[in-house]
Amino acid sequence: MQHQPNKADQAYELLEEKITFQELAPGQLLSEAMLMELTGLGRTPVREALQRLARERMVEILPRRGVFVATISTEEHFRLLLELRRAMEDLAVRLAVFRAETPQKESMVELSGRLDAFDGDDMRAFALLLKSVHGLVTAAAHNDYLQLAMAPLQALSRRFWFAHLPDVTTHLAQAARMHSAILQAVAHGDESVAVAASHSLNDYLIDVTYQALSAPRRTGIG
Repeated sequence: MQHQPNKADQAYELLEEKITFQELAPGQLLSEAMLMELTGLGRTPVREALQRLARERMVEILPRRGVFVATISTEEHFRLLLELRRAMEDLAVRLAVFRAETPQKESMVELSGRLDAFDGDDMRAFALLLKSVHGLVTAAAHNDYLQLAMAPLQALSRRFWFAHLPDVTTHLAQAARMHSAILQAVAHGDESVAVAASHSLNDYLIDVTYQALSAPRRTGIG
């Protein structure tokens, strides 16, 4: 039986997607009433979703003023987030290689095939694949604290990456190949290949960030 997300999870998924793809723009002031109408959900699930988004630094909650969508800082992304993500993903894939259970390995192979078959420029569809990859690898590491620490890093990294892609179709295909390589290596228990694939992915993210430092700022995603 497929798990059905609760209302707070539904609110989070809706708002996280809209922030990632700048339908809720960086610096925009939001209210609970506006978000309740936007999501079609009640005050409690919206508040719970906002607390989670605030922990992930996607929004900033200001008492008596409202909620601001966090801005996207290229320099902070490069200096702070990527150096931490690289080390934590290294740990995650190492643990996953040795701790992944058979059903998780089977899911990795299946998801790898979906990534290999991905074609086109549908960023929202690709975002769902990325979330599945991130969730599957961290779950396979079987360390709840690692999962809690990785989730905000991956969410912020996805947001930054989608906002700064110079060529959507090319980069989606490239990212699909790199994530597929990680899944295949973990599923087959090859630690050295899995770590190398993880490092290649993070090197690529650093290259994208360098490009963003010298590129004109994009204000929205079409």
